[in-house]
Amino acid sequence: MRIAVSAGSATSSLVAVLPAVAVVAVVAVAVRLTVGRLRHVRRRDAAETERTRQRAEQQATRLRAELDRREERLTEELDRLRTREGELAERSAALERARGEAAALVRRRAEELERTAGLSADQARAELVREAASEARREAAVTVREIEREARDEGEQRARGIVAGAIQRLAAEQTAETAVSAVRLPNEEMKGRVIGREGRNIRTFEAVTGVNLIIDDTPAVVQLSCFDPVRREAARLTLEHLVEDGRIHPLRIEHVHERSREEVERRCVRAGEDALLAVRIGGMHPDLVRTLGTLRYRASYGQNVLGHLVESAHLAGLMAAELGVDPEPVRRAALLHDIGKALSHEVEGSHAAVGADLARRHGESADVVHAIAAHHGEVDPRTVEAVLTQAADACSGGRPGARKESSETYVRRLERLEEIARAHDGVAAVYAMQAGREVRVMVRPEVVDDLRAQVIAREVARKVSEELTYPGQIRVTVVRESRVTEVAR
Repeated sequence: MRIAVSAGSATSSLVAVLPAVAVVAVVAVAVRLTVGRLRHVRRRDAAETERTRQRAEQQATRLRAELDRREERLTEELDRLRTREGELAERSAALERARGEAAALVRRRAEELERTAGLSADQARAELVREAASEARREAAVTVREIEREARDEGEQRARGIVAGAIQRLAAEQTAETAVSAVRLPNEEMKGRVIGREGRNIRTFEAVTGVNLIIDDTPAVVQLSCFDPVRREAARLTLEHLVEDGRIHPLRIEHVHERSREEVERRCVRAGEDALLAVRIGGMHPDLVRTLGTLRYRASYGQNVLGHLVESAHLAGLMAAELGVDPEPVRRAALLHDIGKALSHEVEGSHAAVGADLARRHGESADVVHAIAAHHGEVDPRTVEAVLTQAADACSGGRPGARKESSETYVRRLERLEEIARAHDGVAAVYAMQAGREVRVMVRPEVVDDLRAQVIAREVARKVSEELTYPGQIRVTVVRESRVTEVAR
């Protein structure tokens, strides 16, 4: 019984000890694993350190080799510079020697000249100065006479230009075309209603609209005459509305005219906005847009001014794009270059100066203002925008069919073209062709040779450019035909 108890106690003790042994074994295994990992990490770090050291040594070796190469190149360059410096020093010394020899030679030559001429250097210098002064006076006299002649010619030409510009702004030479509008009436009875009792309707109409109402013998037509095209357009709309409505009396005239003025204002604004859209321009002052739109009712030599501005803007933009210049300010300047024509003739100054001042007051840039002021040469062009605006204006106004002229002026110009060409010896016939844009000169081959034909063409072109005023250019062609004739017997 006691033995059994002892065996049971030993078993219980063994069972109690086993967990502690297991823990110790696990700890031992963990320690061995940790030690192994630490050794592995130490070996890996040592290998990485060795590779880093080897790379550093290799890079240092490459840097030392590169430095050695650069040092060699610098040494070679320094040697070349020293050699060049020596050569320059030798050349400088040789140049100094040559300069000294030249000075000595000049002195000897001057002494020989003095002995030969019997004059000292001061006397020869004084004589030379007198001769130069005399020659300068002769040349100055010739130049002065030439300048006076050119000044007279230019003054006469500029005077004609000033007068023509003033007349153009008043549109006096185009009164029959651009200062009169015709309104058709449904019947002759309507003329009496337009005139009114004792003429009160026509008097009220002229007083309210500021337009002269002309009633003549033309059947079923009355005419409106006024130099202001905007005012004339408002009067035309007023009369058309009155005739369509049939009620014509002073109070009705005033009411309809007020509505017509508002409609014309809206049309002007719309025309200005359409022009901006056509040339892809924005950000313009509303008053400037409205002023621009009024140009739809103005014409210059038969060419609509607003159409001319839009065409000029397109041309200027295309040329700017070809030249690599920003086309937006160029188109803007070309579109506004004739904006001064929209103002009344009572405003003093040329339309270029008036338009530049108007654009400046409405916030346009300095380049645009300068291009407007310089487009007729009144101000020297200083920017690309100004030069392109001048070119676009000339292209639009000078293209065939752009502008009209009276038949009398046209015939006189053609006659003068033929007279200029016919004044040369050896000319057999002259023909003005292409509406005066080309002159064909037929010469006699037995009198005029090829060289003389070239001279005639050049002289005719020069004479035409000096005497005549014309849009675009005139081509002068001299034709010399060689003929050989034999008779068969």
